[in-house]
Amino acid sequence: MRQARAIIRLKFSSFSAHEIARRLGMARSTVREMLQRAESAGLSWTQAEGMSDIALEGALYANRRSRRGHRRVAEPDWVIVHRELKRKHVTLTILWDEYIAVNPGGYSYSRFCDLYRGFAKTLSVTMRQTYAAGERLFVDYAGDTVPVVIDRLTGEVREAQVFVAVLGASSFTFACAGWTQALPDWIDAHVRAFSAIGGAPELLVPDNTKTAVIKACFYDPDVNRTYTEMATHYSTAILPTRPYKPRDKAKVERAVLIVERWLLGRLRRRTFYSLAELNAAIVEMMRQLNDERAIRRLGVTRRQLLEDVDRPALKSLPVEPYEFAQWKTCRVGVDYHVEVSSHYYSVPHRFARAEVEARITVRTVEIFLRGERIAAHLRMSGNHGHTTVADHMPSSHRRYKNWTIDKIRADAKRIGPTTAALCEQIIERRPHPEQGFRACLGIVRLANSYGDERVEAAAERAIAIGARTYSSVKSILDKKLDRRPAEKRAAEAPTILHANIRGPRYYN
Repeated sequence: MRQARAIIRLKFSSFSAHEIARRLGMARSTVREMLQRAESAGLSWTQAEGMSDIALEGALYANRRSRRGHRRVAEPDWVIVHRELKRKHVTLTILWDEYIAVNPGGYSYSRFCDLYRGFAKTLSVTMRQTYAAGERLFVDYAGDTVPVVIDRLTGEVREAQVFVAVLGASSFTFACAGWTQALPDWIDAHVRAFSAIGGAPELLVPDNTKTAVIKACFYDPDVNRTYTEMATHYSTAILPTRPYKPRDKAKVERAVLIVERWLLGRLRRRTFYSLAELNAAIVEMMRQLNDERAIRRLGVTRRQLLEDVDRPALKSLPVEPYEFAQWKTCRVGVDYHVEVSSHYYSVPHRFARAEVEARITVRTVEIFLRGERIAAHLRMSGNHGHTTVADHMPSSHRRYKNWTIDKIRADAKRIGPTTAALCEQIIERRPHPEQGFRACLGIVRLANSYGDERVEAAAERAIAIGARTYSSVKSILDKKLDRRPAEKRAAEAPTILHANIRGPRYYN
């Protein structure tokens, strides 16, 4: 517009079109066209001087003619254009081709792009970011919590954490409440989000919270193993934001703000007495946000965008939802058993003393060695018991496994009745029969070294002191305690009478 102002100024200074073209270094045809536009618009230099560039351009090109004369250009539906751009592989060139096919006399490609960019600038900051359909799900926790009364009698209150997830393309928003931000609640919230969305995205975008990322790094973050396993179950991947770059997840930051205002603001006067009650209220509030409230400028709801844009691009959910599992590094004992939560589980005997990893779920315990599963068991209660698979045992131990109580009793009776009684007590009191058989076998074999008479005496002494183990019997034999007379019990000793000794009446 600077050249147009100069042309109009020189014209009203009584210069000819030829002289104006010479002074401004322009073609005479351009000068004549501009003067004709100013004359058609009825513009004088006084009027043009006080107008902005936009107003001057509008005045000069209000009645712009094409080669075909006056025409009315069909305006594209920019909301649809903006929505279609979110689909995978869709570009402005493709959309312009489709527009021209329907409107042959429409805007040129360059003008089409300029007008779309002008429309995009009128949208909010969040909507101005472009995400492909079904590509990213942003996740985070709201900064504010919701109070929940957990005891009606005492009025004890516990704060519930609000998890928020939002799809990049459609802005479909999910929220739920949990007691903590720890890993079990974090995984459970993701599973529920996938179920509510009805599919899984290409990428999960969390921040660098310790629950998701063990060690934050700009180039190669170390993601929690359980979180990675959950993502693999849903055929998605995890892409944490860059450290100290909150704009990387501006979509969820905006969604958190919307949820806090839409959800927490409307629930501030309600009292909840359980987490289930709170989550039921959240489901209803999020239904209103996603299904009934239209996005400003786009004129459609988040649910409609989800169905039209994201749904075709989302991955199908697996048949079974992910089951939360924890990993523990442990070492196999010399008896080829691994201790997990105060219970012992067997692995093949060749892996004795190896360092393995245990994957622990509510129902199962799986043992892995360098990524290969070597054993799997149903999870048992933490009773310090043993769960042993016969195939995990060496052949010599399998022979012991086939022993019976009758055979143990017969071999022990050959030594003596006290030895037989001790072995029977060991078998009955041990939580795992295998351990009882082996202990009894050791006691029976002691007769080969010490003789039946000494083993019988040692068994009697072991029963008297309550030592029902192989090591106790062997210790008695090694220290020759079986040859010493047994100490008299306190009840058999004479009663001591003394004025300073408290009698039974004192304790009554």
